[in-house]
Amino acid sequence: MKKTLAFVLSCMLLLVLSACGAAKEDASTASSGVSDTGVAPSEELVIKAKNFAFDKQEYHLKKGVPVKISLDNEQGTHGVLIPALELQLDNKHKSMVVTPEKAGTFEMTCSVMCGAGHTAMLAKVIVDE
Repeated sequence: MKKTLAFVLSCMLLLVLSACGAAKEDASTASSGVSDTGVAPSEELVIKAKNFAFDKQEYHLKKGVPVKISLDNEQGTHGVLIPALELQLDNKHKSMVVTPEKAGTFEMTCSVMCGAGHTAMLAKVIVDE
């Protein structure tokens, strides 16, 4: 009975995982930097990550200016999460174009569990007027 239940649960898990296919990025979108909303970035920001820190403690953006934010993992596997900008990057989604609409200071964290120093991987994103 337990083997049957385990088999059924395994099959269900496989079905769920197979349904979670990733959308492929169009080659023209990747080369031009235009986001899926059709906005071309005016600026570019590359965030470099290593064990267990980002390359800067603060990153500055301008309010209302579209920016392509990219993640470069120099050491280890990391991600970027900035909830205020609705931005999450990782090895699968390495860049995204965002337009900050609100000025302020926002928290950036590592979104991939990367080891013992994971919780200390913090930085600030400052959106200037």
